Amino acid sequence: MADSKKKTRSLEETFDRLEEVIGSMEDEDITLEKSFELYEEGVHLLSDCNDKIDAIEKKVLELSGDGSLSEFEEEE
Repeated sequence: MADSKKKTRSLEETFDRLEEVIGSMEDEDITLEKSFELYEEGVHLLSDCNDKIDAIEKKVLELSGDGSLSEFEEEE
């Protein structure tokens, strides 16, 4: 169920809640109304995960051989 107030969750907690939402949606006895509520929550959780992953990617640093820090560069 969607939180009435914004709760800050870690990425792992967000993934865990997303798994709970998916599990609930797979219940054969779920009502259509409840499935739409869960779907909406799932969409928000996915968006939150994407935002958190983007933020983490921007902060990733690579430790170079001399002990200094440099921005992470993706190899192609």
